Amino acid sequence: MEHIIYNVTVSIDPAIEQDWVNWMREIHIPGVMETGCFLESRMSKMNDEEEGACTYAMTYVAYSQDHLDDYQQNHASRLQADHKNRYEGRFAAFRSTLNVIQHFTHER
Repeated sequence: MEHIIYNVTVSIDPAIEQDWVNWMREIHIPGVMETGCFLESRMSKMNDEEEGACTYAMTYVAYSQDHLDDYQQNHASRLQADHKNRYEGRFAAFRSTLNVIQHFTHER
């Protein structure tokens, strides 16, 4: 069974960056993970942005397409609404999914 990557890229108003990062770390991402649909997640900040730009990528690894479907049908709208209600007008989000073809690791 191959995992599915669910990626959410968010550009936020620099004036709220620290509040947003804290809220994502403490509330939103743990809420997404508590759904049981994802194996792991990562929060990354984009490098080499233009001055004043704040863009982050949240990458969630779903156990399977069925798990991602469950998340999207039963959990996503509530979690996205919480985000929208808190930060409306101060962010733009783009969502995408990817099928993992093969996973490589390197042991040190």
